[in-house]
Amino acid sequence: MRVLLVEDDDGVADALVEALEANDHRPSRVARGADALLVHRDFDLLLLDLGLPDTDGLEVLRKIRKVSPVPVLVLTARGDERSIVRGLRLGADDYLVKPVRLGELLARMDAVARRSAALTGPKDRTVRVGDVRIDLEGRRVVVGDAEIALTTKEFDVLAVLASRAGTAVSRQQLMDEVWGDAYLAVSRSLDVHLAGLRAKLGRPGLLTTIRGFGYRLAPGGAEDRTGT
Repeated sequence: MRVLLVEDDDGVADALVEALEANDHRPSRVARGADALLVHRDFDLLLLDLGLPDTDGLEVLRKIRKVSPVPVLVLTARGDERSIVRGLRLGADDYLVKPVRLGELLARMDAVARRSAALTGPKDRTVRVGDVRIDLEGRRVVVGDAEIALTTKEFDVLAVLASRAGTAVSRQQLMDEVWGDAYLAVSRSLDVHLAGLRAKLGRPGLLTTIRGFGYRLAPGGAEDRTGT
């Protein structure tokens, strides 16, 4: 993969570039958020630090998400819950806290890239649930007559549920298909994205929580909610 590393620490950056090259990736490194905004379209995946010298990495992520679905994996020392939640809500595909083991980083990169390729690959249908239309090929969602903007991960979660509309999908299955694993951090990520989906869809009862199991996308009905 062509990987853009956005990292201001020279020592960390040099070690990561060397490790990525040793594992058959093609990394390039920039130290400033402004530089990442200029060149991100030329890469298959971004590794984004948040503590950048010219701007906060979350602001870089927000601006990228306005114009591009490129996979972004946040790699930062900032491990507080508020930062994690903000990063995921702004559209990060994964969030890792330094220090991270190289094997896990490489596995997460591969998982993010696979999911992105699968979910943006050709599909030939639009799923309709009530007055909600989900275009799996164009990655567009229309509620009533208005198109709504979803983050990359919000759409990925919705796409899995839409592909099985009317059928119960377990939390484990949903996390496996969208994130590729069921780590605790991923479980929290799922809750964040489901909450965002519910708020943006604005259709109570459309996305139902099945107590102790998972979720179902179906028109009508009351939600049996336990948290999200």
